[in-house]
Amino acid sequence: MKALTLTQPWATLMALREKQIETRSWYTSYRGHLVIHAAKGFPKWAKETCEEPEFIAGLWGQTAATLPLSLGLCVVELLACIPTCNLGHIETVLGHKPSVKELQFGDFSENRYAWVTKYVRSLENQQPVKGALGLWEWPSEIAAPDLAATTA
Repeated sequence: MKALTLTQPWATLMALREKQIETRSWYTSYRGHLVIHAAKGFPKWAKETCEEPEFIAGLWGQTAATLPLSLGLCVVELLACIPTCNLGHIETVLGHKPSVKELQFGDFSENRYAWVTKYVRSLENQQPVKGALGLWEWPSEIAAPDLAATTA
């Protein structure tokens, strides 16, 4: 199964279903399940982001000090990868316009891509896993997420 490492707080926002669109500077043709993995690193600027009002609300009371690091948090299904200049197509895939909150959680500037996802299930009791840049293979020695037990 493929995995995608996100810096906190964005990884937790995906796991809490507060964020459905991940914006990236690169396109992928991959479609399917992705483990959303929280990066080990948590830079100061990202910690400070957790203090912004929309992030405080989206994190449901969690703070930078309590967010998990270096863990798989949830599984999503990558439905589409759309240039951010085409918000109308994002609406078609989602079935609704991206919310103001969703737009605040991503970088929708020019020459970027919106990775539109659908939440599949959370991952509980994970052990630390080293992430990687780009899409990477979830380690075979770690129990593969049971997609038959979805919570969507």
